[in-house]
Amino acid sequence: MDWNNPYIQTGLKLVGINVAFVVVLMIVAYTVLAERRILALIQGRLGPNRVGYGGLLQPFADLLKFIFKEEITPAKATKFVYFLAPIIAITAALMPIVVYPFGPTINLPPPLGPVALVIARFDIALLYVLGITSVGVYGIALAGWASNSKYSLMGGLRASAQMISYELSLGLSLVGVVLMSGTLDLYSIVEQQGGWFGLRWNIIRPDGLPQLIGFIVYLISAIAETNRVPFDLPEAETELVAGFHTEYSALKFALFFMAEYVNMFTVSMLATTLFLGGWQGPFVEQVPILGVFYFLGKVIFFLFLYIWLRGTLPRFRFDQLMNFGWKFLLPVAILNVILTATLMFFMLRQ
Repeated sequence: MDWNNPYIQTGLKLVGINVAFVVVLMIVAYTVLAERRILALIQGRLGPNRVGYGGLLQPFADLLKFIFKEEITPAKATKFVYFLAPIIAITAALMPIVVYPFGPTINLPPPLGPVALVIARFDIALLYVLGITSVGVYGIALAGWASNSKYSLMGGLRASAQMISYELSLGLSLVGVVLMSGTLDLYSIVEQQGGWFGLRWNIIRPDGLPQLIGFIVYLISAIAETNRVPFDLPEAETELVAGFHTEYSALKFALFFMAEYVNMFTVSMLATTLFLGGWQGPFVEQVPILGVFYFLGKVIFFLFLYIWLRGTLPRFRFDQLMNFGWKFLLPVAILNVILTATLMFFMLRQ
């Protein structure tokens, strides 16, 4: 069999994409269970523990509940857009997964040879991620508008304003890493963070310009982008019932629900890739498969941080949220870009 045949390569890519999506959706399902159990622990409750051993089958019970729930469509909704919105949201959340490198190149026996643990690698992968994730705001805005409900409309408008505002800070927080790396290829950025016993990460960068400020700005912006506490104003039940998805039920609501958690997973993968060395770590050169576990471990750390913050911090007011994004976070992100560019200019002149 000719493994370099373009048809076989295309087939392998499709298999890889499907496997990646299934794995991510399984992780998302158990992230929901972990969140419910951790929040219960923080708040002195039990959490789900009846379906399966220790509640391990609870995600599948929730899925069945969504499938068999009654589908309700508002009589005056704009039907086509109403049904399209959740599809846009989940598609925009899943598509960036294919460009994240989740491990180093592994040498397989002939005829396979070396295989890079990334589904699709190309030169502008970071731009692709930022472009696709920015489309997700359309799903939320259209859902709020098409439902023909004042609560949904207000939630959609809040979400649109919030996501567009914090997307500026998020994009600028990554410029420092791009300046240091000189590339938009995510795999190359991870490779450059090798050495120093696998700990030459961009957040500490012992031989360069540490991107600690950029990392903090990215982390705050990513939490706001995914509408999570303390930035969950678009879903503030005390004011807007449930926000942009108030009029959605059953599987359509499940798509929005999954999109939020998939977005959490993807921004965690981007933070791991750009700031925490991706799959780099001790002994990866000797045992390449360790890189996959390092990568997943770092992503799980970010997911735990999301849950911890939800059980700890109060919600902002909307004016506080917007002021913080435009008057503080954006100037800090711009300052980090200027500082990184200036220091790199003087370093290159030496």
